[in-house]
Amino acid sequence: MSRPVTLFTIQWGDLSLEEVCKLAKQMGYEGLELSAAHLDMKRAATDPKYVEEVKATLKKYDLGCWALSNHLAGQCVCDTLPDAYDSRLDGFAPAALAGKPEEIQKWAIDEMKVTAHAAKAMGVNVVTFFMGSPIWKFWYSFPQTSEEQIEAAYQKVKELWSPIFDEFDACGVKLALEVHPTEIAFDYWSTKKLLDVFDRRPTLGINFDPSHLLWQGVDPVVFCRDFIDRIYHVHAKDVKLNFDGRNGVLGSHITFGDMHRGWNFVSLGHGDVDFDGICRCLNQGGYTGPYSVEWEDSGMDRVYGATEACEYIKKYNFSASDFAFDSAIKND
Repeated sequence: MSRPVTLFTIQWGDLSLEEVCKLAKQMGYEGLELSAAHLDMKRAATDPKYVEEVKATLKKYDLGCWALSNHLAGQCVCDTLPDAYDSRLDGFAPAALAGKPEEIQKWAIDEMKVTAHAAKAMGVNVVTFFMGSPIWKFWYSFPQTSEEQIEAAYQKVKELWSPIFDEFDACGVKLALEVHPTEIAFDYWSTKKLLDVFDRRPTLGINFDPSHLLWQGVDPVVFCRDFIDRIYHVHAKDVKLNFDGRNGVLGSHITFGDMHRGWNFVSLGHGDVDFDGICRCLNQGGYTGPYSVEWEDSGMDRVYGATEACEYIKKYNFSASDFAFDSAIKND
């Protein structure tokens, strides 16, 4: 199968681009999903020399780039609304904007529009992202949440993001939303609703991450099959379920990695995600984009784990058969 195996760089933001490239190559990866930690979106959008330097660094280590990411800026677009903002969001925006949600939102919208041009300059046609949610804290209906509140929130998301989508359309770049808790689309039905609210606009697709679905009780293979035409990018990430009668799905305010949690993100192959079924679904749907390893495991050395993860996912990167297995069973 021709799907490249790439490394998502956001968790490696403590390293320089050169260091990440060198390490990714040593670990067996074929490319990078470059996050804003390793690509200055504004410079990439406006400075051809900078783009040449980034591409030269990738080429030096024989690495490709099929997608960019700007998750943090995207989160700030909707999470700066009055009912959604809290001070933790300040860490996703320039320090000078701390405590100023309206200014953070303006920065975030501009940053996402700039990202469309950065992707075009890099020759990349997909950007993975978060879009936030005005109503995430209303997920449990107490105090009671009205249908009007839900509908108004989806319409507000459409109002804020449509001009950004226009910019992406002008650049010939698509957006792949990571379906994820804290987002307006966090499970099967909220994803369907979001796509419908945008009238199935082709600009908006899915960054398919099975780990965030499984712990919620959503079957990732079913999700993949039903939304296959909207899967523009794939995050390969695993999760281990640990529902032993004590540990609940909501995490109990316990830190990631603690074995008292009901679930934890783990290195690929150490969890419960059915990557065999996912590969078959992607094959049937004709997905040829990257498998981007988003490596998260608080209980394992990251270089050891990311190396092992690269090897593991390549086992589930097989091609579909080009003939029926029983086609040779016949008499001449």
